[in-house]
Amino acid sequence: MTARAALTKNQISVLEKLERASAPLSAYMLLDQLRERGFRAPLQVYRALDALIKEGFVHRLESLNAFVACAEPHDHSHSMIAFAICDQCGQASEFSDHAIGHQLDDWVRSTGFAPKKAVIEFRGVCAKCQAAGAA
Repeated sequence: MTARAALTKNQISVLEKLERASAPLSAYMLLDQLRERGFRAPLQVYRALDALIKEGFVHRLESLNAFVACAEPHDHSHSMIAFAICDQCGQASEFSDHAIGHQLDDWVRSTGFAPKKAVIEFRGVCAKCQAAGAA
């Protein structure tokens, strides 16, 4: 059985909304979009999001307090993951690189620091919005 097959109905509903979204969605945006599927309380969305994050299907963007579906399968516990977030259109692009992740891990180990969480987010303007602004 795949990990996706083990998801609950609510988790699948939340994941599908995030996968179809053109930009990150907040929990309350998800709640509004899922009311027709029986969602009534923020707790329903937050429980689904927590499980989806734990299973590696969803990422939380700290600077936006919003969520995106994972762009590609990767090891979330040992991989560097970063996001480029466009301030104009809201698009969030996911980036993962094992070599950079290993360099960061080596640096953290060499300093004796005990990290609990790492979030790398770049904010700016995407190439599409830059091109539209230059036109």
